[in-house]
Amino acid sequence: MAIKNSNTPKIIKVRKCRAPGCTNEFFPILPMQKVCCPKCAIAVAVAKREKDEKASAAAERRERREKLEAMKPRRHWIAEAKKAMHRWVRLRDEGKPCISCGRPLVSNGKFGGDFDAGHYRSVGSAKHLEFVEWNVHGQCKVCNNHLAGNHVAYRAGLIVRIGLAAVDELEADQAPRRYSVEDLKALKAHYSQLAKALEHDRRVEHGD
Repeated sequence: MAIKNSNTPKIIKVRKCRAPGCTNEFFPILPMQKVCCPKCAIAVAVAKREKDEKASAAAERRERREKLEAMKPRRHWIAEAKKAMHRWVRLRDEGKPCISCGRPLVSNGKFGGDFDAGHYRSVGSAKHLEFVEWNVHGQCKVCNNHLAGNHVAYRAGLIVRIGLAAVDELEADQAPRRYSVEDLKALKAHYSQLAKALEHDRRVEHGD
């Protein structure tokens, strides 16, 4: 059985210098020594200071962004959520017929180039249905803008797409919906994620 001799000198292992760019190996004099020389110790101190300064600057930028976001009015987040949802609707319905006239919905290489995300019950008359998916479908610009939504034809197309019972339910829906800022942020994130998934599927489909 081996007996440890307390008088046996401790074996000192060679260490690699931790200073940026230094490849030297050294035998440490102190237990916590991490560098081979005073010059490298200064280099480590400078590198740490620069790292701390960058972290501090990043934290300040993050804090400024959070304060600016907190200052944005609710209408800003309504617009952001609407933009994200309409993008998803256009991606979802591209290649389908216009909900009201049946004209093929194509972008001609430009996102949203030839069609809109049109509401069956308009935002002006039914603000509470602005983010109800059944109420928003791809619609050509002629029907949506020049024909004021082409409502009668929209209803016929909507019955074909979602069924008469769902259309009747949509027309009878008067349930109030009040979205908080956090709700609107969540809607934006949700539809942005759905849009990215559709874009990814399209790229895979076309071998991009």
